[in-house]
Amino acid sequence: MKYLKYTLLGVAILALGFLLIGMISPKLDYDCEIMVEKSATESWNVLQDEEKLSEWLPGLLEIEHVSGTPGTEGAVSMVHFDNDGEKMSIKETITAIVPQESIAMKYEDDFMNMAYQISLTPMGGKTKIVSNTSAEGNGMFAKSIIALIGGSIKAQEEANLVSLKKTIEQNTKDYVPSEEEISEMIETEEGL
Repeated sequence: MKYLKYTLLGVAILALGFLLIGMISPKLDYDCEIMVEKSATESWNVLQDEEKLSEWLPGLLEIEHVSGTPGTEGAVSMVHFDNDGEKMSIKETITAIVPQESIAMKYEDDFMNMAYQISLTPMGGKTKIVSNTSAEGNGMFAKSIIALIGGSIKAQEEANLVSLKKTIEQNTKDYVPSEEEISEMIETEEGL
């Protein structure tokens, strides 16, 4: 009986310690950066190209636009991932965008909420890409888990940026509109 009492006391202390971790570090903030051997314009175009997202975001299945104009502030999408054979969906809302420079998004799901921004800075024909992330668990259990696995979450973002760099540097798609596409855009605008 004495061993059972000590075992239960030990489990209670461990559980309390686990929850305290989330109280002490309720939010995870980190920055990552990488240098790309392409222009900021091309880097931005690849970053915004939905056809290329799965090349640098592992497990991405699809993006389902819910409301707003895709790629503009206020646009809401459901981003679907394959998470070890299970479909996981995250709500994405674009909170700010400065074309060719930065985009900020809010991600929400049952487990956590995340504020994410990615910025591009031209540097003599190259581009410095910096991501800023702030994640917070929904509930004490989630806060504690995030505090414990924060290093692996940041490592995943670093791996994603390495994949983004590779996708940008291997890009062969021409994002400059042809004269015919420009004429069609002008005709469409004049018709409005």
